[in-house]
Amino acid sequence: MPIAAPKKSSTHFEAFFEYATMGIVVTDNRGIIHAVNPFALNEFGYTEIELIGKVIEILVPARFHHQHIPHREKYLQQPFSRAMGAGIDLVALKKDGTEIPVEISLGNYHTNNGIYVITFITNITIRKKAEAEIEKMKAQLESTVDIRTKALMETMHQLELSNDKLEAIQSFQKALLDNAGAMIIATDENGIIKLFNPEASANIGYHESEVINKYTTLLFHNKTEIAKKREEILNESGIMINDEFEVLVEKSRRNIHDEEQYTYARKDGSTFPVLLTITTIRDCDGKINGYMGIAIDISERKKAEEDLLVLLKKEQDLGELKSGFVSMASHEFRTPLSTVLSSAYLIEKYTSGEDQPKREKHLQRIVSSVNMLTDMLNDFLSVGKIEEGKIQVRLTEFNIKKLVKTIAGEMKLTLGRQQKIHYRHDGDAVVTLDPSLLKHIIMNLVSNAGKFSNEKYPIELKTTNNGQQVTLSVKDHGMGISNDDQKHLMERFFRGTNAGNIQGTGLGLHLVSKYAELMNGKMEFKSQLEKGSEFKIVFTALPN
Repeated sequence: MPIAAPKKSSTHFEAFFEYATMGIVVTDNRGIIHAVNPFALNEFGYTEIELIGKVIEILVPARFHHQHIPHREKYLQQPFSRAMGAGIDLVALKKDGTEIPVEISLGNYHTNNGIYVITFITNITIRKKAEAEIEKMKAQLESTVDIRTKALMETMHQLELSNDKLEAIQSFQKALLDNAGAMIIATDENGIIKLFNPEASANIGYHESEVINKYTTLLFHNKTEIAKKREEILNESGIMINDEFEVLVEKSRRNIHDEEQYTYARKDGSTFPVLLTITTIRDCDGKINGYMGIAIDISERKKAEEDLLVLLKKEQDLGELKSGFVSMASHEFRTPLSTVLSSAYLIEKYTSGEDQPKREKHLQRIVSSVNMLTDMLNDFLSVGKIEEGKIQVRLTEFNIKKLVKTIAGEMKLTLGRQQKIHYRHDGDAVVTLDPSLLKHIIMNLVSNAGKFSNEKYPIELKTTNNGQQVTLSVKDHGMGISNDDQKHLMERFFRGTNAGNIQGTGLGLHLVSKYAELMNGKMEFKSQLEKGSEFKIVFTALPN
């Protein structure tokens, strides 16, 4: 913001120094404290007399003095504005001996009396507690940025300083605005921008000459959010505010100082989220002569929150999958394992040559039970691969009629002795799908149809290719599915209430639906108790 007059800029500086919501300590090149703002005095529990003239290490725990002094001296050799202790947890010492976690930024300015170092100290105790809570609970990431400013320019007219001191104060003021670490934007009572600090320029993309005395802050605010806030004010108070800038500062005008989240639009059109605090600036008579907004870019925090939610969702799904597997395994593994154990025991008893048929019978029971266990485990592993996105779709051109006939031949060995598969195909036999995934789908649907229907009824299997869509249909005339069960049929580990003691994992139809989706297919079904079920999958050709 251009400096209109020495007194006004000096007043601006004093107001900023007096009302800043962070600790500010000014030291000379020997580390001697020359100035401390009220916020820092209150934060550390000292009076001004107790700190002026003392070395800065009075605010540093004794165990760090041997490190802090060399760092301080090294900084003076090449002073520049920067954050202190990047990657290190910094702590400061209060008068009562307690330690608090802090963030520290360093700035400097020169006068005729030499170089002075400005230390900006922010107490981050609340943020540290929030971070610890997030880590512990794995819930919502929340950091605390508590910047509350009240009357930055309210007492500007009260300061009168000599020209020599004004030069030092102007340097100090510039250092504060340039190193505040936040976007600071001041406007007049009509919202016209009067101050646009370097942080705001760097983040939003406008040079101060492009916006000062030309635009309101609505230039980079999201109009939809303003409209939503107007609606909230109307619902809360019954007041309709037409002017968009008045909507933005409504809380501040009522002396409600609170952080609110908004979306800022950069000059290049890109957007980013901020936490914004707006303060109304009034003169001695209480008349509004401007507004001060302090905004913090929270893009990284929002991304961390989103990443954490994704991670927690994955962990939740994994936990549910493990829980379901344990429940399924404890119930479904018992029968085949008991069969293996009893058959192995009986085989041991059959020792003569004439017992060979009995041994073969029990060996077949063992093989069948092991295959059953293997199928269950394969289903579970397949669900895990789908959840992790590890299933690769390999689209291939092949003859679907030959593939289905081969599968049907293999499936006869797993069905009842009298059970038959009636297969029919319509249309061109050459299709483009993943034959491996299609085989899993057919085997699962045919296996279900065999398990849940009487041997005397055939299983009807049909494929159709009309050039645009490939349709697979598997129909049985078995026990059917109730209307209530149909609502949950595709859920993991779900089994129908009428399944009884029929072996199964409750994963089959879930896998079928997922495999179908991977090939741009949609599954539908119709079923009626005691009249059977029909499952149909329609595959639509993927776009080139």
